[in-house]
Amino acid sequence: MSAAAHDLSGPFEARRSGARLAGSAMIAFGVFLSGFVMSEPAPYELMMVAQIAVWFLLGLKISRTVAPLLALLLIFNIGGLFSMLVMKDMSGAPMYFAVSTFLALTSVFYAAVVEDDPGRLSLIFKAWVAAATITAMLGILGYFHAFPGAAVFTRYDRAMGAFEDPNVFGPYLVAPLLYLLYRLLTGRLTQAPLLILGLLILTLGIFLSFSRAAWGLLAFSGAALVLLMLLKERSGAFRLNILALSIGAFVLLALALLIALQFDQVSDLFLNRARLVQEYDGARLGRFERHKIGFLMAMERPLGLGPMVLGQMFGEDEHNIWLKSLTTYGWLGFVTYVTLICWTLSMGFRYLLRERPWQPYLMIAWVMILGHALIGNVIDTDHWRHFYLLLGVLWGCCALEHRHQRARRLASPVPAPARP
Repeated sequence: MSAAAHDLSGPFEARRSGARLAGSAMIAFGVFLSGFVMSEPAPYELMMVAQIAVWFLLGLKISRTVAPLLALLLIFNIGGLFSMLVMKDMSGAPMYFAVSTFLALTSVFYAAVVEDDPGRLSLIFKAWVAAATITAMLGILGYFHAFPGAAVFTRYDRAMGAFEDPNVFGPYLVAPLLYLLYRLLTGRLTQAPLLILGLLILTLGIFLSFSRAAWGLLAFSGAALVLLMLLKERSGAFRLNILALSIGAFVLLALALLIALQFDQVSDLFLNRARLVQEYDGARLGRFERHKIGFLMAMERPLGLGPMVLGQMFGEDEHNIWLKSLTTYGWLGFVTYVTLICWTLSMGFRYLLRERPWQPYLMIAWVMILGHALIGNVIDTDHWRHFYLLLGVLWGCCALEHRHQRARRLASPVPAPARP
């Protein structure tokens, strides 16, 4: 390389590095905005639409590993478009599927940017923690009416933070809580006070959402993450340390919740919401009865019913992601969605315990997606922004693993043929 070319390459590389840094910061800012969705379109939508367009125009690539995610999500949404053919009134349907397609693209986008630079995983989760902490604080302050107008952050006497629904607010806080828990169990002792404070805020936010799905998701995912960490670590002393810290964290959180239950306002609603089957679940034409009727209707309509049609018929939405995929996206969408979840979980499970820099994020995303699949039996996760973010993180981590394996194969020397 000539001296002149060398002189020019320095500023070019500096500009390129600066552009990548700015791009990563914008990704983190987009994730941060996901915690503030009080109306639609929210700032998150506007930010992500612009980002997706700019990144792909500038050459962001979709690898062979991520391509199936794109294909499955597009087929899923095509099934939804077919359902519009049987709708008598299509008002609202085009916007519904526009949002569905946008969320599908965000999932592919997150997978692609994670594969492009694994260092972005840390930025994504730190931004998520920041957003979750702020929106949880708003929900907590709103629940206790800490300032005039604070009730805007509640609904039906339940904390919902800067969200439209407590049932979305609660589950949104679980993944950043798992991230803080992982750092508490594996990090330095000097960081523990700040991490514990964050855990307490997020746990209280989840508790005050009074979302049974969020409570179940937290209990399941927290236990599953600790179990995976115990399986991953080979040192007996380290396993004992993780187990001891986990028990300590659980006791501390239990004490915090006991303190919260000393308030009559909290305890009364808790006793009401803690019942496994509510009146609106088991009553005539309640949630479970609607599930049965909805499945029977969907079996007779291969193209589905269309978005929000079942809710208009019975006054309540499906509250079941499997039924939702059948009624809104038809048989094609249902089969595609089941395939997507099974593919995602099986692929993630294959790489779950491999010692990699991205392993903690893969574990959290895998546990959370499995948890969402379970709570999807009693709640509709179709348009949950953070669920698509988790999909992108997991597929991005799997793409990194595939790239790592290819690099190892290329680096390993080819054995010489044996002499005859």
